[in-house]
Amino acid sequence: MKKVKCISCLKDIYKNYDTFVLDQWGVMHDGIDGYPNAINCVKNLFNYDKNLIIISNSSKRKESTFNYLPELGFNKYHFTEVMTSGEMIWQSLVYENYPLTRNLGKNCFHIYNQIKEDGKEDGKKYLNGLEKFNFVEDIEKANFILGCTPFADKEVLDFVPLLDKACKKKIPFICANPDYDTLENNSNNTKFCIGTLSELYKNMGGEVFILGKPSIEIYNKSTASIPNIKKSRILAIGDSLYHDIKGANNFGIDSLLITSTGIHSHYFDKINPIWESDDNTLQKLGIMPTFICSDLNF
Repeated sequence: MKKVKCISCLKDIYKNYDTFVLDQWGVMHDGIDGYPNAINCVKNLFNYDKNLIIISNSSKRKESTFNYLPELGFNKYHFTEVMTSGEMIWQSLVYENYPLTRNLGKNCFHIYNQIKEDGKEDGKKYLNGLEKFNFVEDIEKANFILGCTPFADKEVLDFVPLLDKACKKKIPFICANPDYDTLENNSNNTKFCIGTLSELYKNMGGEVFILGKPSIEIYNKSTASIPNIKKSRILAIGDSLYHDIKGANNFGIDSLLITSTGIHSHYFDKINPIWESDDNTLQKLGIMPTFICSDLNF
């Protein structure tokens, strides 16, 4: 088994790759501001004619994510492609291009944060273009669940009665964000994402449908426009073993785990991360990155 190599910066290995697949939260930004080192790194990679792709497990549409990049300090035109799990799910509902989405029925129970927060996009904006569905407030009348973001001020256990009713009715759960948790804005604290609910629903015996990381569909979609692409020349960079690194492994590409600014930061030394350390119990998961690095820098 190959050892996980710690690198000091992307400059150590960038010549080995033509295409870089970047996660957002915990890698490029903290939810409010882009990390200065990451902004500089993206500029350098672009100047070296590298293909830059964002693959995000955000429940937002692709266009919203693309247009928000300048507010975080990034030049959006540095990126060849931006793809979100939310976009993948939205397209699957519109175009019915998967067996499950061709037979969903019309009545949808939409889980999203109904409280409009300052600076946050209205969760209902996601429904633009999905007018063929009826959005119901009673789970008993639903044909499927569309999970985007958890209801505000709710804990995971608060959803159990709802999910139990849905499971008994064998209602499929369409998950627009497979992430289990995320960092709160400008904080080391985590909060649960809709992926936690979909995983709970699956463990209860319910049917779950995702197209984001770690499923290979989002990687296929995101790299389709790059001619003559070679998987051996692609590096995926993320902060989540469960989604970024597992997704890269599923797709058959190398990966770099960011350790100091992401969701696994408490397992590693902030400056000199070591994979084979007693503190890193993540080793037991059997999901191995190719490299680790403290942050995204060049």
